[in-house]
Amino acid sequence: MKNSYENHEVFLGEKNYKIFFGQNILENCNSVFKNYVFGEKIIVVYDSSLEKNHLSRLMTSLDGFNTNLIKVKSGEKSKSFYSLNILLNQILSLGVTRNTILVAFGGGVIGDLVGFAASILLRGVKYIQIPSTLLAQVDSSVGGKTAIDTPQGKNLVGAFYQPRLVLADLTTLDTLPLRQILAGYAEVIKYGLINNPDFFEWCETNGSDLINGDLGLRAHAVEKSCFIKAQVVARDEREAGLRALLNLGHTFGHAFEVEVGFGKKLLHGEAVAMGTIAAFEFSQRLGLCSGQDVVRIREHFRAVGLPIDISSVVTKKWTTDKLIHHMGKDKKTEGDNLTFILARGIGQAYIETDVPAEALRVLLSDLLLT
Repeated sequence: MKNSYENHEVFLGEKNYKIFFGQNILENCNSVFKNYVFGEKIIVVYDSSLEKNHLSRLMTSLDGFNTNLIKVKSGEKSKSFYSLNILLNQILSLGVTRNTILVAFGGGVIGDLVGFAASILLRGVKYIQIPSTLLAQVDSSVGGKTAIDTPQGKNLVGAFYQPRLVLADLTTLDTLPLRQILAGYAEVIKYGLINNPDFFEWCETNGSDLINGDLGLRAHAVEKSCFIKAQVVARDEREAGLRALLNLGHTFGHAFEVEVGFGKKLLHGEAVAMGTIAAFEFSQRLGLCSGQDVVRIREHFRAVGLPIDISSVVTKKWTTDKLIHHMGKDKKTEGDNLTFILARGIGQAYIETDVPAEALRVLLSDLLLT
């Protein structure tokens, strides 16, 4: 791949925006920004882990723009009311107008935090996503979901607020730890399991090489994931139906994250991987999909190094009642009914709003014993 970029577009009427992806986009931000930024103040909010390798690349490219910097500590714990309050005060102290543009430079945590800040500052300022992790490039930077976590659950306070632009530089992935690459890859697999069995088969063939650094494969994964998500978001921006399918594995996974406490012990992508296995296991027990599908998914997750059960994080404090309570806080839940994304097979996910409570309890009990 040359030092150039391609793009997809998210079609949302007046809120349309482009997703650029490719090599060395950071070095080309100046030329891209000129088409979107017209004299406004830019405030780059960045993940502290980017200072060593990538921040200077971006700032050199933005030389000539009126640019300010704000650093945010790495990690899920920065998606909090505490961090949001600090960030808002830092931004306001720099002097902002509705023409100010925030730039979220980092992974999903930074994108969610900055996007939410943009949605509430002056009742809405523009923001640009520059995702630096695989998870953010294939999923969280696209679609306009912004939020912070609370002790009661993940992403419970937030807003649907679309970015003005998404710039995914594949070279930022080169400096990510293997664990972060794997966490992002869990979201890549998700797109195949939802409604594209051919893409899941592609993952089975190419996943290990993608994880080990093949740039062409990574580019294809980012392109395919963004294309699928852009299509879904265009049809269902505010998750009234179809978009909920993108939460495959998340109802279980978010419950695991809440129980762990949003820390390094369990990354979001790892929780999604565990949750995806649980969702397919649940589907099998309900007679919806075959055991062969479950085995196939487990084997691929195991082959690339993704966690397949919660044994590595579970403690004696975990109970089925706690997990069900966390699931009850899920944003898809309506009334007393828990909503799950289940599957009739690989690539055949669907929304289920009436799961058998006892079957869920038995599954969770078994998971806690693994």
